[in-house]
This record gives sequence, structure tokens and C-alpha cells, in this order.
Amino acid sequence: MQPPVVTLTLNRYRGFRNKFWAFQMMQFAHRYLKNINGLTFYKLMGTGSGNGFKISADFSTYALLTVWENEQQADDFLHNGKLHKLYRKRGIEQFTVYMHPIKSHGMWSKQNPFKPEADIPGDYTAVITRATIATRHLIRFWSYVPGTSKSLEKYDGLIYAKGVGEWPVKQMATFSLWKDEKSMLAYAYKNQDHMRVVKKTRELNWYAEELFARFRPFKSEGTWGGEKLLPF
Repeated sequence: MQPPVVTLTLNRYRGFRNKFWAFQMMQFAHRYLKNINGLTFYKLMGTGSGNGFKISADFSTYALLTVWENEQQADDFLHNGKLHKLYRKRGIEQFTVYMHPIKSHGMWSKQNPFKPEADIPGDYTAVITRATIATRHLIRFWSYVPGTSKSLEKYDGLIYAKGVGEWPVKQMATFSLWKDEKSMLAYAYKNQDHMRVVKKTRELNWYAEELFARFRPFKSEGTWGGEKLLPF
């Protein structure tokens, strides 16, 4: 049995009309994602400004996360699906990474959508962390974020990181892409700013729902910032 295929697509837009269209598609794109063969889970998400994890919104960039039964279904949606054709027509740049889930714990919309397989060999690693922040903890949570986000920049093994989310401020996630698992683990378990947030999360029960997932990228299409982020 094949492991699930997870894709994350970033779309970039220029000009007010196209950015406003992309913003509206956070609501209207659902119609293009219903009853698609092999699609088991999806999320339409906005993004935070810059790289890393920031509270301010980036209205030029939007993300689509999808989970498929197999690679062929993901390919067909990316190349032939009406939604991606609209994204490419309106946007100026698109990047998609294909991944197999290798570890996942927690819940996203009351389910764990990734159904990870046994570890798949490889160096390149992607991580998605996602949480619904309890309303009473919003201010305190966001006071810790700038230090954690800035500390990401110190890691040579980091290829790219972006804050994404279904709703600003409250339902947030991060996507990060690493050259190797060693670099990712050094950030996760040795970075003091990150560890401080993890400790506070456990002490204060910040999250109403949370999920941490690790992936093995195996294919990519498109560029980001004019560059190909992965060699495959």
C-alpha cells in the first residue's frame, strides 16, 4: 500500500485586484475542492508577512495544503484541476512540494489527516506545526513569537519557513523546509527561544488543538523567489 501524498502549494500575487481575488478565494475555492477523487483532506490558508512566523498578514501569498491517496491524483489536480489553472492565471509564481508523512501527532479539525508510514529514508525534511490558540492566551502567546521566529534565521540547514493559517491570530501553523533532519532537530530541541515556547505551552495549556507533523519531500514543481528550493 502506498503512503499518502501531501502537497503544499504557495501562490504569489501582484496588484490589488489579484490580491483581493486571492483573498476571496479563501472562501470561494471550497467549491473546487469538493468530491475530488483521492482527496482526503485540505486546508486553504493565508500567510504571515516575511519568512518565519509573524502576526502581520502577507496579502500577496496564499497556501493550499492537500492530502491524497496517491501521487497520480495529486499530479492530476495540480496540472489539470480548474482551481490551479485559476491560481496560475492570476498569480505570478507558484511552488508545490510533494511529501510523504513520516511522523504526526495531534489533531487538526478533530482528526489526524496525515496517517504517517514508517520512516522513509532521505535527508530533506519538512515540518508542519499547527495550533488553535485558546482565546484567553492569545496576547501571551504572541508575545513569545518574535524571538522564536527570529531565531530561525540562525540555522544554515533551513531552506524556507513561512507562517500559514486558516484564520489570522487564532488558528496558526508553520511550514518549514530543511536540508536535513539534523538541522531541524537542532532547532526543535536545542534552540532556547523555541524550547521556552514549548515549555510555556505545556505549563499554560495555550492550545485548544494542536498538531506536529514531519514529512519527507520527494518532488517539487515551480520556483519561489525566482529560485528552485529543492533539487528534485
